[in-house]
Amino acid sequence: MEVRVPDIGDFKDVPIIAVLVKAGDRIEKEQPLVTLESDKATVDVPSPAAGTVSQVRVKVDDRVSEGSVILMLEAGVPPPAPLTATSSSSAPDRADTRPPSARRTCASASSWSSATRRSGACA
Repeated sequence: MEVRVPDIGDFKDVPIIAVLVKAGDRIEKEQPLVTLESDKATVDVPSPAAGTVSQVRVKVDDRVSEGSVILMLEAGVPPPAPLTATSSSSAPDRADTRPPSARRTCASASSWSSATRRSGACA
């Protein structure tokens, strides 16, 4: 799909001061694509859809107006599957900051005294 400059008011030939994406980038809906700068304002042009940028058709210092093609977007391209870390069930979810003596005591205790429970040493 062609992504074009939306309605930017009465401005024509507005310079692009930043291109924020490149070919191959996966983008989300509403993610800024380019930044335009008129004599009155600086405006980010958002993506109309999520997808993958197949081609960028503008560069910094190009001048655009409403309807100018900014880039080509392959809309709806699913993101890659997230990588999953393999972990064993015995691996802790977070670093154990207790001193080694507390880890040994807690691991070997079959029943904790009320003082140990209150101290939080075996939390």
